[in-house]
Amino acid sequence: MGDAIGQMLASAVGIAISPLPLIAVILMLATPKGRHNGIAFTGGWVVSLAVVVTAVVLAGSGGDASGGDGGPASWTLWLKLGLGVLFLLMGVKQWKGRPREGHASESPGWMKAIDSFTPGKAAGLAAALAVANPKNLVLAVGGAVSIASSTASVGGKAVAAVLMVLIASLCTVLPLGVYLLGGAKSAKVLGEWKAWMAAHNAAIMTTVLIILGAKYLGDSISGLAG
Repeated sequence: MGDAIGQMLASAVGIAISPLPLIAVILMLATPKGRHNGIAFTGGWVVSLAVVVTAVVLAGSGGDASGGDGGPASWTLWLKLGLGVLFLLMGVKQWKGRPREGHASESPGWMKAIDSFTPGKAAGLAAALAVANPKNLVLAVGGAVSIASSTASVGGKAVAAVLMVLIASLCTVLPLGVYLLGGAKSAKVLGEWKAWMAAHNAAIMTTVLIILGAKYLGDSISGLAG
């Protein structure tokens, strides 16, 4: 089980520090329907990630993702090699597309309409940000493939998958927890989080993608060479 957890941890953390879902849930919590929309958004995020991770782990385990010699199957190493290259390309694109000094990035259209969101729309947005966003989808698939190709037992893989979803959902669960339990100070705390994440969005995601790209490339090349 430790192997499965260790393999997926980097991907789960990469999703957890994604600025966009954190900003989205904080904006929702500041609206008149903040409590209901925030809970719906968090629930939609967790369920969507759980579906993707579970599907990939089951498919990978059924496809003999773990090799017979105690290591991962060769097809998983080639897949991780491709994902590593993709991470690096996405990191470069993220950095090149960052707002220049003195310029702010344009807000997505859904941010302007967030005051009118219903819980259903909030859950739908969460699903889109979790699995339709290329960065998060690739991170989720990569982490799930790492679990499937680990040497852990079926139970160990299940525990690792649950932990991955929980860790990857911290970007929505923590703001909701602060809102529900933080009292009068919650608005100030969440506002500071949102401002910091928005200001450092490009740097955060570029760093995460480059590190993950290097890790996946290193793991896959090492496995293929062995």
